[in-house]
Amino acid sequence: MSTGLQFDPAMSKGIEAQYRRPQMVRRRARALVLADPRIGQDVLDVGCGPGYLTADLAAGVTDSGSVLGIDQSDSMLALAGARCEGLPQVRLEKGDATSLPLADASMDLALSTQVLEYVADVDVALSEMGRVLRPGGRCVLLATDWRSVAWYSSDEERMTRMLSAWEEHLAHPTLPRTLAARLSAQGFRVDAVERYSVLETSGDVADYASMMIMAIASFAPGRRGVTKEEAAAWADEQGRLRAEGGFHFSVGQYFFTATRSQALAPPSR
Repeated sequence: MSTGLQFDPAMSKGIEAQYRRPQMVRRRARALVLADPRIGQDVLDVGCGPGYLTADLAAGVTDSGSVLGIDQSDSMLALAGARCEGLPQVRLEKGDATSLPLADASMDLALSTQVLEYVADVDVALSEMGRVLRPGGRCVLLATDWRSVAWYSSDEERMTRMLSAWEEHLAHPTLPRTLAARLSAQGFRVDAVERYSVLETSGDVADYASMMIMAIASFAPGRRGVTKEEAAAWADEQGRLRAEGGFHFSVGQYFFTATRSQALAPPSR
């Protein structure tokens, strides 16, 4: 996994709050439509975070199915546990995407949203999904292309260095560009790829970009020559642009839906 960000209780609570915002609610709704969980299915949520999607999946499979949510963060699992309390079909475990705690061919559906770009051995993670899915089982993956960001600043050189520094917290900042080929190599049939655009202007206060500004301003100093003073000045400018009506942020995220073939591909280890 990438070692850049630590999902401590404070950060986990911040992400939980962000996931209640309209941009993320709409994205989660799209993920659920693409997943189309059915009554009685066994579902895996890789990197379940605070458990919003996990709970939605549980409603889809009902008590006759099961949902396993795994995450590496104890604080995220605690939030997911509180959210999924009273859902007997949900099980939560601490785990790693590259070593899933499941038997071969035991799941009907696997989801992972904004997780795989953090996994250094992403091909191993895809191989693991293929291993645990039943023949004909499906996966729905969401990944961000961080170099597709369009973000206004009056100081473009500083913005470029801030975003370049931010990439250091990722293992694969442009994963969507290779994900279809990687899935095919692991024995999946790629059924569809679609773009989900996050777009914010000055009126979208306290949404996706607001958390990004705080995270980047905290993470960037000491990387790619960015100083604390520069990071603070960059964040201050973004605040001014919001207030003055000149704020613009957008980034491309990509949903991949794929089906596991009848035969397992050789593991990528």
